[in-house]
Amino acid sequence: MTRPIRIAPSLLAADFSRLGEEVRAVAAAGADWLHLDIMDGHFVPNISYGPAVVKAMRRHTAMPFDVHLMIAPVDPYLAAFAEAGAQIISLHAEAGAHLHRSLQAIRALGVKAGVVLNPGTPAGAVEGVMDLVDLILVMTVNPGFGGQSFLDSQLPKIATLRRMIGATGRDIALEVDGGVTTATAPRCIAAGADTLVAGTAIFGTSDYGAAIRSLRGTAVHEAA
Repeated sequence: MTRPIRIAPSLLAADFSRLGEEVRAVAAAGADWLHLDIMDGHFVPNISYGPAVVKAMRRHTAMPFDVHLMIAPVDPYLAAFAEAGAQIISLHAEAGAHLHRSLQAIRALGVKAGVVLNPGTPAGAVEGVMDLVDLILVMTVNPGFGGQSFLDSQLPKIATLRRMIGATGRDIALEVDGGVTTATAPRCIAAGADTLVAGTAIFGTSDYGAAIRSLRGTAVHEAA
């Protein structure tokens, strides 16, 4: 069965000296979502940017903002990112004491809610919250830095989650982030992913449109 494939460029790989231009460029190149990695230097070993930058980027595009919070504790910051313009807010299963309550809080803000699974986090971590999630993000690298190599060990997890999503009958996006290229995208899609986060595979090229078309074309071919 062919699934529509979304491409979500990761702003973390963009040229930070001209972020507004970069956002407009990937939007014009055909990106579906903009993936925004928020890192606190505590939950993950890196620091990126906060809600002020997200808000500043909002005026440059109408693309949905897919905000990935790599921060802990996460609950105190949910409202700030919703107000900054996020359409989707995803948090790690380990980022707070009460995952169910955090997802409820995101949805109460009028934003779609997601759960992120690190390489060492099992698919079963979302089993009790499938009624609350709009997105599940599988990390195919350890979070914190761009440019890492894809972990093939995560493919069975993607397949398991696709079966879990199918059992719910709900429209839950299954996203993959980490080492996504034209070589790894087909494996992700074959396992069941429908949304690809790509950083250097897009921003590291001279033609964003060609890179996005290449990722999408490879993925659609594999899913057909």
